[in-house]
Amino acid sequence: MNNKPKNRKKWIWIGVGIVAIIIIALLAAPFIFGGQFAISKQDQITGTGDTVTAFVGDLAANASASGQVKAQRDARLASSTSGDIDKIYVALGDEVAEGDPLLKFNTDTLERAVESARQSLLIQEANHEALTAPPTASNLAAAEAAVASAQAQLDDILAGASDEDIAASEANVRAAQANAWAASEQLQLAQSGASESEIASAQANLIGALSQQDALQESYDMLTECFDIEFPDGSSHNICPGLGDPEEQTRYNLQTANANAAAAQAQLDALLAGPDSNSVSIAQASLAAANANLEAAQANHEVLLNGATAAQVANAEASLAQAEASLESLVNGPTEGQRAMSAIGVEQARISLQKAEADLANATLYAPFDGVITAVYVHEGETASGILMEIVDHNSLEVVLHVDEVDIGDIAIGQPATITLESWPDHKIDSEVTAIAPRNVRENITVVSYEVFLSLNETELPVLVGMTANANLLTNNLENVLLVPNEAINIDRNKGTYSVNLITTGDDGSQAIDEIQVTIGLRDSHNTQIIDGLNEGDKLLVGDASPVFEFSFGPGGGNGGGSPLGGGRDNQSGGGN
Repeated sequence: MNNKPKNRKKWIWIGVGIVAIIIIALLAAPFIFGGQFAISKQDQITGTGDTVTAFVGDLAANASASGQVKAQRDARLASSTSGDIDKIYVALGDEVAEGDPLLKFNTDTLERAVESARQSLLIQEANHEALTAPPTASNLAAAEAAVASAQAQLDDILAGASDEDIAASEANVRAAQANAWAASEQLQLAQSGASESEIASAQANLIGALSQQDALQESYDMLTECFDIEFPDGSSHNICPGLGDPEEQTRYNLQTANANAAAAQAQLDALLAGPDSNSVSIAQASLAAANANLEAAQANHEVLLNGATAAQVANAEASLAQAEASLESLVNGPTEGQRAMSAIGVEQARISLQKAEADLANATLYAPFDGVITAVYVHEGETASGILMEIVDHNSLEVVLHVDEVDIGDIAIGQPATITLESWPDHKIDSEVTAIAPRNVRENITVVSYEVFLSLNETELPVLVGMTANANLLTNNLENVLLVPNEAINIDRNKGTYSVNLITTGDDGSQAIDEIQVTIGLRDSHNTQIIDGLNEGDKLLVGDASPVFEFSFGPGGGNGGGSPLGGGRDNQSGGGN
């Protein structure tokens, strides 16, 4: 048990000695044997890494992004009209052409509005034509007669009652008194009966009363004859030249004659019928009416004697002023302001008609362009307004990508791209960049991206709006540039430098590896562009290098030798002898 440690130490020292002898022998071999020392290139590469060659070729850089299929042209269709949906002509998914009817509102109310607006326009046009037309001779004559009549009425009022008027009024009072007396006698007769002489007298009174009634009625009809005057603005005015004090006095006289005739007839009838309760009642009523007429005649006579009141004068003056203004307007025609207002009224009526017709036309919703109906929000019979349908133009589909702001600088309009859809990942569609949004889209607090638009060329695939799309964009393309495989590049991230392991061959055929810095340019998934530091055909070592020796012996001697290969790929510092 105690001899084992000693034996172990013994064998360790023996091993160390053997290694030392071998190293010394290797170092001394060139001098002892006088042979040539060299490294076999093939053995070196095979044992420690791969060799690549710098070459001239083409390089393309790509960027990838994802997005969605969208339509350049779509629309949410609404109508300015609201009401009950009468008919829907399309359904979800239907293809329509520009101008095709999509739905129609009930138009009963709208059609009535159009007809009403049309009638209003006709009325306004007729009024405007009448206003601007020159006056006719008959209109001028009627207007002049109206002025003359108003002037005469005013003159009569200002002049006061004439002797003839006073006499007529007094006669009217006396007639009223006579009627009252006759009514009183009639009542007495009704109460007591009548003799033959009384009946004969009553018959004579009736004949006289009827004769007076007819004469006064004829006079009154002549005084109250009137006629109408039409003005350019469509209005008319009724002119009664005989109205005034003569007509008023004649009317009172006629009322008295009527009352007298009625009283005479009643008196005769009562006498002939003999006394009865009805006759007495009638006689009493006649007496009351006769007394009322007497009071009215007396009151009118008093007014006539006292002259016209201020209100009557004012009314007469106003009537004259109105008649004169109407005549002046007829002679001079409408003013510029009246013409303008009338023309405005016509134009407003025309605009109202146009609006009503537009509302009726808008009651039918039409397709604004060729496309596919993607949504229908209403049903027939519903009361609807606002958004009614949605339509998409499938001939305007495009792909919209969201590209990070870090990569947006590599994207340019016109760059070629290849699109694949998630639904058909193996089918590639050629495309190109058509537009880049000038404003970013902030997806969250830290991520900022820009929308990039790609054309979507015709394809047999049934592409739908909203599908997910992946795009590969060719961001750069270089031709006839110096390239090396990406794995040949050593990166010192601390220093921000790039280097390669260059294999050099000496005049004696020996090879060495030197790590040299290079300037790189564009790179893709396979190769990197070398801007400076290498030449076409340079050999590079990929991977780590360690000293591997192979001896060859030949005649002769000397101190020939080679440099040991050293240094390997070091991403931090690099190195070489």
